[in-house]
Parts: sequence; C-alpha cells; structure tokens
Amino acid sequence: MFRWFVRRRLAAFEREFGYDATYGRDILDASALAMWRFYPIGALSNYRQGIPPEPWYAARIAATLSEDCGPCTQLVVTMAERDGISPATIRAILVGDVTAMGPDAALGYKFAIAVIERNISEADRLRAEILTRWSKQALVSLTLTIAASRVYPIVKYGLGHGRACTRIRVAGAEEPVAARVTHV
Repeated sequence: MFRWFVRRRLAAFEREFGYDATYGRDILDASALAMWRFYPIGALSNYRQGIPPEPWYAARIAATLSEDCGPCTQLVVTMAERDGISPATIRAILVGDVTAMGPDAALGYKFAIAVIERNISEADRLRAEILTRWSKQALVSLTLTIAASRVYPIVKYGLGHGRACTRIRVAGAEEPVAARVTHV
C-alpha cells in the first residue's frame, strides 16, 4: 500500500511541477523503509512559520544552489513563482545580487550563505537580526529549509540523477545563475 501511495504522489508531483522524480522511485524500488525515512524531508523543507515568503525562498534557493543541482533549483524557483515571489527578486537571488533582491530576501539569503559556509560571526549577527525582525519561529523556518533543501541535490547526485546548474527559467525566460553561491 505504501509503495502504491508513494508512486502516485511522485507521479502527481512530476506532473504538477514538470520535475523528474526518478530518484524517488529508485529509493522506493531499493527499499520501502528507505523511502519511509526519506519522505518526511519534504515536510521539513516546506516548513515555514513566522516569516514572509521572500526571505524563506531566498534561503531555500541559496541552499539548493550551494549543492549545484539545476533541476532542484528549477523546482524551488517554480515553487517561488507560484507563491508570488517576483521574477526580479528570483533573478537577483540566482545571481547573488543582494541589493536587487530587497532587504527581507537579502537577509534570508545572507543567513543561508553564512550557515552553509560556517561563517559563525556572520551567522550570529544575521541570526540576531532575524530574531529582532521576525521571531524564533522565523529562525527555525529558515534553518530547517536550509538544511533540508541541501538533502535533495546530495541524494540525487549520489543516486546518479544530479545535473549541474547553468540556467534556470524565471517567468518563462532562461536566466544565468551564480557560478557558486558565496557570501557577499
């Protein structure tokens, strides 16, 4: 029953987002228990409480970009577009232009980069700003989506399904991405 349910969910997800979830079927085919353990990461990566969508998506996109998986980045960009994030903000995130992404998105983006790079002093400073501007819920939301968003590209590359980021479609047009996400 579990395998049937997951196969249906993967197929629906692929149709909805134009995304290849073959890696998910590979996990399921190898072990239903492995999929049972892997499946909840989706809920973790989607957790968002107490924070506006712009900084949350900025952190999520930055985390996904840090693992250099084009299909995963495209998926998160598509989700951001559907959630109302402006194409201009998404484009700025993709190239790491913190000035153009606006202050809220820039804070989420910079926090993600500081955490990913283990820049402790910068992460501490940005964490304090997040707590002041929003809440502890916001901090947890950002942290969980940063961590979980990095899992998918790693799993895909490990299973042979990872594809490097070169260009991502935003509002129907191909856009370049930063060669490697780095702190500014």
